[in-house]
Parts: sequence; structure tokens; C-alpha cells
Amino acid sequence: MNRDKRGEIFGRLQAANPRPTTELVYRSPFELLIAVILSAQATDKGVNQATARLFPLANTPAAILALGEAGLREQIRTIGLFNSKAKHIIRTCAILLDRHGGEVPRDRAALEALPGVGRKTANVILNTAFGEPTVAVDTHIFRVANRTRLATGKTPLAVEQRLARLIPREFLQDAHHWLILHGRYVCTARRPRCPECLIADLCECPAKTPPSAPDPASARQTGPAADPDQPATPRRE
Repeated sequence: MNRDKRGEIFGRLQAANPRPTTELVYRSPFELLIAVILSAQATDKGVNQATARLFPLANTPAAILALGEAGLREQIRTIGLFNSKAKHIIRTCAILLDRHGGEVPRDRAALEALPGVGRKTANVILNTAFGEPTVAVDTHIFRVANRTRLATGKTPLAVEQRLARLIPREFLQDAHHWLILHGRYVCTARRPRCPECLIADLCECPAKTPPSAPDPASARQTGPAADPDQPATPRRE
């Protein structure tokens, strides 16, 4: 895929959604960090339901430590892997207080040193909380980048590096959000919605989903349009 086509793709995504953002609900970098840790193998909707219970009780490192691991588990038990996530969050809160004054660090190495935080989570925090032009490659972005040929790669890191190099600079800040939303709602895993896709003509996927065939019953035409003032002729089954 050439540069002009990439630019057109992101230009259309920007026109359709000029100010994209995460679907996770948060009010501070710390709340975002906790939400992203919880989001591993969970939906944003499920995370938002859990944090709607948790954050009114505890939304700072000190408050979550005071809640304790057992209390935290009780608030997030609807989330998959809640036991291990509770352990990670408690340890992360302790580190934030001990090493960072209770604040979320704006540094990749410091973020990745936190339990439950890998490269993808660090990229989300750097981009969404601190406005840095990073690209967090999750399963949606990995699929979209490879399927469209926007940036092919065999690993999330390879795709991330290619996207960071190939996306025009003016789009890099918001590219993560556009691609994840596109993968979540249009370029879906099992049956991508190609007929509704605003970049279908630019996508280089060789196997696009065809338009749905019309309903035979509604498409059947046996003659001129019926006169609404005449009774309908019974149809023989």
C-alpha cells in the first residue's frame, strides 16, 4: 500500500470521526490505568460496569490499597481473570505510591515496570492520558492492519513499528482510536462489514465480504405496481 492511499484512508476516518477516543470511562490517568489493566480479555462494556462500582469507592492508589485485595476482588469479580488482576492492581498501587508519588508515570519503562502493564497498555496510557503519538496494537488493530495491508506484520510489535513509521504524522495521534473502532464495529473478525465500509475501495484485502443478496420475497416483481384502491389478489402458496 502506498503513502497516498494510507493518507486517504486516515483522511476518511478523520472526517467520519474527528475526535476519536477510548470507550473506557475514566476521569484521571490513574483511573485509565486501572481500566486498561482490567480490559485484558474483557470488553470495554464489562470494564465500565466494574469501574462504575469500583471508582466511587476507590479511585486513587491509596484508596485501593485501603480497600485491600479481597475488597478489590469483590468489586471486579464480574471481569475475567479478576483474581490475578486484583493482585496486579494492588502491587501497582504500592509501586505508584513508593516510587512515583502516587502519580502515573509518563515514561514507557516506568509504566512497563508496573505489574499487569505491558507494551500495549503503556502505549494506551501514553497516547490517551498524555497525548503522545503511540499506537497500541491489540487484536482489532493487528487484524485491520494486516487485512487491509495498511501495515503487515507477524507480531503486534512488528505491526506497531510499521504503523508508527508509515502513518502520516498528522494522523498518528488519533490513529490508534480510529483503527480499534474500525476493527471493533466494521472490519470485524468473522464477517467484516465491507459493503458498509468507508474505506472498502482503498482496502487491499483480496477477499471482501460481498453485499447481501436481496430478499427473494421482497425482490419478487410480477407486474405493475398494485393499485392501493383495489383489494389484494390472494397469493397461492
